[in-house]
Amino acid sequence: MTLSDPIGDMIARVKNAQARNHKKVDLPSSNFKNKIAEILKNEGFIKEFKINSENNKNVLSLELKYHSGNPVISAFERVSKPGRRIFSSADSLPKINNGLGIAIVSTPKGVMTDMDARKQRVGGEIICKVF
Repeated sequence: MTLSDPIGDMIARVKNAQARNHKKVDLPSSNFKNKIAEILKNEGFIKEFKINSENNKNVLSLELKYHSGNPVISAFERVSKPGRRIFSSADSLPKINNGLGIAIVSTPKGVMTDMDARKQRVGGEIICKVF
């Protein structure tokens, strides 16, 4: 089965797992999802991520992070969707929750946070926002 929005599926799986207080969530792996997971780990939103191979298919396992029983990710929202792409220049990238959250941006220089994109003076497609 092919998905029309694999990133939206990833976000929904993480939200659902956190709603049920699961320690980890498994989802189909791709290079793009791996980059998003790497950013989430570097920014402290998840504990760890691993790429496992099961039945000749790569599976991305995210180990979710909680602080005193509450999930660290309070909101995980898709911004640019397949039906409506949202692009932004480096100057007009949004500040998420007054700098407490991040926006994940797909740029010509790779997938990065909004802060890194501003430093490198490069714009791109705003994939999602996390806070």
